[in-house]
Amino acid sequence: MKFKLNPLLAGLGAAGTLLLLPALALAADEKPKLDTGDTAWMLTSTALVLMMTIPGLALFYGGMVRKKNVLATVMQSFAITCLISVLWLIVGYSLAFTSGSTIIGGLSRVFLRGLTLDGVHDLAKTIPETVFLCFQLTFAIITPALIAGAFAERMKFSAMMWFMALWSLIVYAPIAHWVWGGGFLGDWGVLDFAGGTVVHINAGVAGLICALVMGKRKGFGTENLAPFNLVYAVIGASLLWVGWFGFNAGSAAGASGNAGMAMAVTQFATAAAALSWMFAEWATRGKPSVLGIISGAVAGLVAITPASGYVNPMGSLVIGIVAGLVCFWGATALKRAMGYDDSLDAFGVHGLGGVAGAILTGVFAVEAIAGDGKKGLIDGNPGQVLTQLWGSLVCIAWSAIATFILLKIVDALIGLRVTTEEEVEGLDINLHGETVH
Repeated sequence: MKFKLNPLLAGLGAAGTLLLLPALALAADEKPKLDTGDTAWMLTSTALVLMMTIPGLALFYGGMVRKKNVLATVMQSFAITCLISVLWLIVGYSLAFTSGSTIIGGLSRVFLRGLTLDGVHDLAKTIPETVFLCFQLTFAIITPALIAGAFAERMKFSAMMWFMALWSLIVYAPIAHWVWGGGFLGDWGVLDFAGGTVVHINAGVAGLICALVMGKRKGFGTENLAPFNLVYAVIGASLLWVGWFGFNAGSAAGASGNAGMAMAVTQFATAAAALSWMFAEWATRGKPSVLGIISGAVAGLVAITPASGYVNPMGSLVIGIVAGLVCFWGATALKRAMGYDDSLDAFGVHGLGGVAGAILTGVFAVEAIAGDGKKGLIDGNPGQVLTQLWGSLVCIAWSAIATFILLKIVDALIGLRVTTEEEVEGLDINLHGETVH
């Protein structure tokens, strides 16, 4: 088989060709090379994070409501997974992760047009963009699903679907872009490795607004609203814990030392938070409860999320201890003092845990671990703490304002809440025509 020599190289001769070889090699190297190890880890991480919502969160939330609302609660997690997946394909991914402005992404990936087998995203150049977008989709799924814990046992299913669809595009996608997709919070230097602001502060604050707007459940404060099946909740929390390794270590976007450290600090912070919540409850209420220790574990998972790529094991230990205490206070004393009915403590655990984790990221971030040219990240960096605080406040403000407006719009159009009779009888039979026996 004969090959035609490039006319330029033929004119240069052998010596000239040799001189050009380094430049040609450099040009060839500039094309992103997919790494099979990184791709395998990210495929695994994507499956782990999806498992966090279905069945993890579905069982965790489903076990904490009353028997008459179990199916309605797990249905919310499952339906949200389906809804957000379709919206992500249509426009959500494009708004969050394509170049546009510092406020919102562009429309270059609407309906995922232009997607190729070997194409990559600038944030993850060693894995296919298809894997990157699916990994990010699992974050977009679990964030609105977390909100459902705040209004459990009283929102119409139709209202929930409309609210979640609008919220994912108007609240989640912009904040994801601000922090991760080339937006202004990332430009400010806000550190959020795996979603402390984008996922947990965002969902927790939205949950608080939902609880305030919708009001308390019937019988709140006067009737026994105890969980139906704590074994379900323990299984769900356990799935969340395991899946969170994909959540945090997967956010390294590859099989690297950074992923290994993220996995290690996730484990330590979670265990520390579970113990600190348990001991706080034991000291104040006389007995350590199963619900308390699993809630503490989730609080630790939440708090270490923004810090997981930036802190060492000792930093994670402190973050976990603080998160357990702060979230125990938020789910008990603060909720009681303010009088709102956050059914499954979406704000107490995710909102407060997210804020604690975001701020403590600034305290314990270490340059040697963070890498990527992040200079000056030494323990106790006041400037980074202030940056983290500002980033948290921006997310709190946008999530609160936009959530309130969306709830009012949906309420005006179709109503948010089931009738008193439906709520008393149960959402399972009234909304879905099914019951648990």
